[in-house]
Amino acid sequence: MFQSFEVKSTPIHGKSRVAAIRGLFGELGIDGVLVPRSDEYLGEYVPESAERLAWATGFTGSAGMLMVTETLAVVFVDGRYVTQLAQQVDASVFTPGDLVGEPPHKWIENRAPKGFRLGIDPWMHTGAEVRRLEKALADKGGSLVFLPFNPVDRLWTDRPAEPKGAVMIQALHQAGVSAADKLKKISADLAEKNLAAVLITDPSSVAWIFNLRGSDVPHTPHPLSRAIIKADGSTELFLDSAKTNAEVETYLRDLCEQLNPTLLAERLERVARDGGRILVDPDLAPYALSRMIRESGGDVVEGNDPAKLGRAVKNMVELNGSAAAHLQDGVALVEFLHWFDEQPHGSLTEIEAAKKLEAVRASVGERMQNPLKDISFDTISGAGENAAIMHYRVTTESDRQIRPAEMFLIDSGAQYVNGTTDITRTLAVGTVPEEQKRFFTLALKGMIAISTARFPKGTRGCDLDPLARIALWKAGADFAHGTGHGVGSYLSVHEGPQRIARLSTQELLPGMILSNEPGYYRPGSFGIRIENLIYVREAEAIEGGDQPMLGFETLTFVPIDRNLIVEDLLTRDELQWLDAYHSRTREELSPLIADAATRQWLEQATAPFGR
Repeated sequence: MFQSFEVKSTPIHGKSRVAAIRGLFGELGIDGVLVPRSDEYLGEYVPESAERLAWATGFTGSAGMLMVTETLAVVFVDGRYVTQLAQQVDASVFTPGDLVGEPPHKWIENRAPKGFRLGIDPWMHTGAEVRRLEKALADKGGSLVFLPFNPVDRLWTDRPAEPKGAVMIQALHQAGVSAADKLKKISADLAEKNLAAVLITDPSSVAWIFNLRGSDVPHTPHPLSRAIIKADGSTELFLDSAKTNAEVETYLRDLCEQLNPTLLAERLERVARDGGRILVDPDLAPYALSRMIRESGGDVVEGNDPAKLGRAVKNMVELNGSAAAHLQDGVALVEFLHWFDEQPHGSLTEIEAAKKLEAVRASVGERMQNPLKDISFDTISGAGENAAIMHYRVTTESDRQIRPAEMFLIDSGAQYVNGTTDITRTLAVGTVPEEQKRFFTLALKGMIAISTARFPKGTRGCDLDPLARIALWKAGADFAHGTGHGVGSYLSVHEGPQRIARLSTQELLPGMILSNEPGYYRPGSFGIRIENLIYVREAEAIEGGDQPMLGFETLTFVPIDRNLIVEDLLTRDELQWLDAYHSRTREELSPLIADAATRQWLEQATAPFGR
């Protein structure tokens, strides 16, 4: 099994660990310190050796930050994790903070005392974050202190070893473009802009550029590594040889010089000493590296990681691979849903359902000769009130029965060599209250609105986000997460810069894969989310229109629970879309399903409404 359901939260240690962190303030000359969820590579998913926030607080969510001062310990989280935070930390020690509405730099502006000295590990924060903190502190007459060591690392005496996950080559028939061609293009662009080199710090960018995949962190198949790509065509890849075999090393020999990660500082300083203008992405790179370049005489030129848009805009090989992966995943989901429907109501637990889905994915992968490599994130398997926790992670401690007359939400995904999947379905267990069906249908209207959207070139994610919410808004409701996130190609299930969200200003470009996942959550009662993956494409010409338009193509084909739909709340066009979606789901998946009973179940689950 890829997912552990063990309880990893340790709130009982919060008081002593916060006290120990405060005990270092005098030595470090600070009044407070930040402990982010990220690691030295600033990724969303981190190895066990970098779970510093969880060690200090007990909170295990994928986004958050701790600020410890002499009198307070504030844990900043976004709307997805408010309920989880309350359950996982000691409320007598930790105060909840708002990572979106009042992030640390805003907290400093509003609440920090005069002369506040804040310590940070410069490897854990980007240049953009440092600027925001420095400005907020300067306005308070305070200062930002770059710490000589990480306080948590000093205190965490049984910290796990850093990972040495094996690296594999992503074949050209899966990647679509060779690593040599990607490197050649990046070098040419650097020369054209009079740049000496670019520092690549995002492991997903390294993986995409070199057509490599790894296993250092849970669920995201990139190796923890960095690279320096130069305008003269030479390249240095900082990737531990303990992770590579002879085949990978031979492959890399034609592309770059493979070096131990401990040599990064030396090689970066060498480029900088020559007066090099080095491109650094201020939203991705640790501030420590920009600081190193400047102190060595180099010139930091801030700009976008050249792989950021390259991996976001999928080529046709990647899109076709993703479509095939989603059909395989659809078969697995249909087999799981059929099995789920056959179980007596109240007989299953959340963990049993999650384990079964993973087992079915593995079985279908073997049968279709495209193995399940991993799940793409820890499955969210929540019934009733647990489903109202947006990023609920079921553990042996929280696991409960999936009871009759309630809804069950299962949000899951898979990693295959040809694509990354992410799907949520909310299911009725018997007959559920009409109010819950109403909110399910309102969320469905939002999902359909995004699926059918047509929009001109230049449209941003923030422009489309209201389409997913308008039906809920009219009912006096909303959901506290973005409508959609970008998805990688056998890479991270959460990939930027594309998003459908209030604050997303990235233009949506053909080839970008996104999720489409409106929902509704009533704390302590129930939760709803309906999610498909979609990609941006050129839309067909609109009769009478006068400009080209873009639209979305759906990748996910899995039935939406008819038992939760209030037909009268859907318009004729919405019902037509739903019937067409179910018809295509049936047509695409039926030939791939060997079991006659499962095919029959699919036939019933995708029957038209007929209005």
